[in-house]
Amino acid sequence: MDCRPGCGACCIAPSISSPIPGMPRGKPAGVPCVQLLPDLRCALFGRPERPAFCASLRPQESMCGTNAAEAHALLEELEAATRPG
Repeated sequence: MDCRPGCGACCIAPSISSPIPGMPRGKPAGVPCVQLLPDLRCALFGRPERPAFCASLRPQESMCGTNAAEAHALLEELEAATRPG
């Protein structure tokens, strides 16, 4: 499965605890990454400064669903299920 154009769910829904260029403390869930471009692509894609968390994400139906809204909902559920107590 390839990334869905115009989605950006994986750059918005999850929290990221590692530093991101422009976000040295990472980002909270639901906040768009500062590296998310207006066309909802990652400005760091394929670059070494891209966080390992981001590089490890691979699009799959269980995470991306059938459309962008479903991807956001699925990732929000996953974020809630994995949030530390």
